[in-house]
Amino acid sequence: MTSGNLIQLTIEPLSREAFAPFGDVIQADDAAKHFTINEGNTERYHDLADIDPGADGRAIVSIFRGKPRTLPFTVTMMERHPKASQAFIPVSGRPYLVVVAKADTTPTVGDLRVFLCQGDQGVNYARGVWHHPLLGLDAVSDFLIIDRAGPGDNCDIVQMEAASVIPALA
Repeated sequence: MTSGNLIQLTIEPLSREAFAPFGDVIQADDAAKHFTINEGNTERYHDLADIDPGADGRAIVSIFRGKPRTLPFTVTMMERHPKASQAFIPVSGRPYLVVVAKADTTPTVGDLRVFLCQGDQGVNYARGVWHHPLLGLDAVSDFLIIDRAGPGDNCDIVQMEAASVIPALA
């Protein structure tokens, strides 16, 4: 659907199945492998994401504090990390959006998928998956990030051939 010169994107709910071509959903639910530890006091949701620091990298943990984006929002660029995966785990409990495209080619507007993530769902972008930078909603939000430190450039940025718009949430 187009709106003026902008192509309107469709927002999908985040699920493991729908997001699988792009990486992992990080969520403590019954679909995840889990078991009780610490003398029955803790449930461990185990091995939720394939963290890939690349051959010459190491995994690091950071916190990103993102300002909220206003919808409708125009998508004009995408980025990817060709050397490693990158995980985003919300710690503020607020919903956010992710825009992704498969890693194998330079993304076009037709390749973009938009997911609405709940405040208890994280994502791990697989190595090379195109994604839009952080798209927090409603208020300033913190995210725990697990990604790569190491030699070489690990961020490619492309400007989209056409702009597209994420509509306001219904």
